[in-house]
Amino acid sequence: MIRKQRRILFVVTQSELGGAQQFFNNFVPKLAENRFQCLVAIGSEGDAGLNSALKAKAVATQQLTYLQRDGNWQANLRAVSELRALIKDFQPDVLFLNGTKAGFIGALAARWPRRLPWLKVIYRIGGWTFNDPWSYWRKKFYILLEKLSARWKDIIVVNNQNDRQLAEQLGIKPRKELIYIPNGIDPYLEFIPRSEAREKLFSKIGKANPPTDLVVGTIGNFYPAKDTANFIRAAAQITNPEAIFLIIGDGRLRPELERLIKTLRQEKRVFLLGKITEAQRYLKAFDVFVLPSNKEGFPWSVLEAMAAQVPVVATAVGAIPELINSGENGLVVAIRNPNRLARNIETVLASDRLRQDLAIAAHQNIIKHFTQEQMTRQFTRLLDEG
Repeated sequence: MIRKQRRILFVVTQSELGGAQQFFNNFVPKLAENRFQCLVAIGSEGDAGLNSALKAKAVATQQLTYLQRDGNWQANLRAVSELRALIKDFQPDVLFLNGTKAGFIGALAARWPRRLPWLKVIYRIGGWTFNDPWSYWRKKFYILLEKLSARWKDIIVVNNQNDRQLAEQLGIKPRKELIYIPNGIDPYLEFIPRSEAREKLFSKIGKANPPTDLVVGTIGNFYPAKDTANFIRAAAQITNPEAIFLIIGDGRLRPELERLIKTLRQEKRVFLLGKITEAQRYLKAFDVFVLPSNKEGFPWSVLEAMAAQVPVVATAVGAIPELINSGENGLVVAIRNPNRLARNIETVLASDRLRQDLAIAAHQNIIKHFTQEQMTRQFTRLLDEG
């Protein structure tokens, strides 16, 4: 007997290749190769990087015109109707929602005007938005939304234990189960060789590649939670004359970051490179990778740096304490503390042996505990269950 393909409708709010979108790019093509018929519905905001990446891997996508990160109430209502119509048309067995906005809009679409009893609703959250640097009342509002909409979801998946504990403490309870599935990555990804990656990155700032340069880098969109300013302030405190600081990414905070670089007189050391397609492939250009965020779920950029065998200095956010045993396979520092961040970066820059030891241990940790195969197996089992 030929087994019927299960239909999975994935929903994500933005089309740029950030953390949530990276999950789709890594995970969904693996499902589509097997017994699942997948459709990824993507909101209209962003640079369509996810759309292009999925299409290149023969994964079907559809744009949702009204699903927007900062949409007003009218756009939100239209987004619910638009997604409800897509559910009726595609007839999925599973509605898989990723991220806060898609999670609320999608769960409401599955319930209103009446619940679709045959539809299994899974909500994967890559980091609770109420942990972002919002005002007190905005945080309370997001907690209320999560608690309310949890009742419309069968399963909630978190990717770090801290988020799981917060859900339990705050009473965010889905109909059936709260599950922890950590992110996973291919530990043998292909990266651009070190010298070639450096040449390409340095060419973007019109600078030759002196062999003595020590390159400290970070990758991330310029959102408040990424706290790129923390990285810039730490760079200003590092006195090593050979250190160069490269920032790959872009966003609405760019003018503010440019002013900060100028104020701290770091124009000759700290460079904003803008967005780069497949930025993770350039990781070997860095001697140290830094995650300066004040909020994360389970950052893909750190997994990618560890797979590239680049030593990591990261703030203690989200899954970082689960991923990094400080001093053994990376260094972990408190958030919003550029002085401590700078000291730890200097420690790694000062020792070739330490950089090598941290990088090797980090790569081994990925192989043992955080592979893409392990993650895919867990999600496949979840999607397969009736």
